[in-house]
Amino acid sequence: MICRAILISTGLLLSATAMADGVLTFKLSNDFFTARSDDGHYTNGVEGSWSFEPEGDHWTRSVADWMPGWASGDVDVASYRFGQQMYTPEDTDRRDLITDDRPYAGYLYGGLSLYRHNLTPQWRVDDAFSLDIGLIGPGSGAKKVQKNFHHLVDSDDPRGWHNQLHNEPTVTLAMQRNWWYRDTLGSLAMEYGPNAGFALGNLYDYASAGLGIRLGRRLDNQYTTPGMAPYSSSDMMFSRDRSFNWYIFGNAQGRFMARNMLLDGNTFRNSHSVDKRQWVGDLELGGAISWDRYNLSLTTLKRSREFEDQDNSDYFGVVTLSSWL
Repeated sequence: MICRAILISTGLLLSATAMADGVLTFKLSNDFFTARSDDGHYTNGVEGSWSFEPEGDHWTRSVADWMPGWASGDVDVASYRFGQQMYTPEDTDRRDLITDDRPYAGYLYGGLSLYRHNLTPQWRVDDAFSLDIGLIGPGSGAKKVQKNFHHLVDSDDPRGWHNQLHNEPTVTLAMQRNWWYRDTLGSLAMEYGPNAGFALGNLYDYASAGLGIRLGRRLDNQYTTPGMAPYSSSDMMFSRDRSFNWYIFGNAQGRFMARNMLLDGNTFRNSHSVDKRQWVGDLELGGAISWDRYNLSLTTLKRSREFEDQDNSDYFGVVTLSSWL
């Protein structure tokens, strides 16, 4: 099943690249990219996406007509996304059920995201809509991927995957808005402002609010600030030119988590679960460079404890490489 899903997803991405001019992005999330790597909790995520400016009659514009506050002409960028995430307790050497640590879980998903940007001399307002359809459980292939990778690098075999969450299909709808005040700092462009969002579905139900800042060269057409789970959607479009552009960014965000299946357990079957914390905070720092048709970014994130028996905050990072095709 996992191989079939990967083949279908790869075929759709490659066929999309043949149909339109756009940006192909590969994103890797892993706790290895931080100084406090422990191979636990949100331990790995991979995602491929294809972002493009849809034609006037493209089907994604019809989706916008069904969304409150949107119209078909509002869509500046559309994106197809496919990915896999894996979650484990901290001690992956144990075979028994670790009742006071988070469940083993794999998540395989595909999604559509739509973006619009409204610019004024002082403000830029970015809106994002995403719809993800996925699968939690053994069908996600996370067990096989992690075991094979650990065997490849001669690392300890994770032994507790037989305790993972059961198969369950997921549907998640999410919306996000960022208000950016456009300013300068010396010769550099600067943007800062609040953001808010929410998600609904059987995987996540949450509301979020935060404050972000960006500083660098030519920010107007550089939107590539990678999203982090649970909200992984992000507009990866950027301008193409021969000059060297760069920017750094930061974001502090809080979320009220009404539901998180990855901690609460399966919806319709008994499974391992832990007592989640409803209030969760993130501190995100990163930077990006772009030249010609390439963009490379690195993000690190500190996340507060997500469940009651968790000992410490989590640290993980994201590397993305994007290219115009």
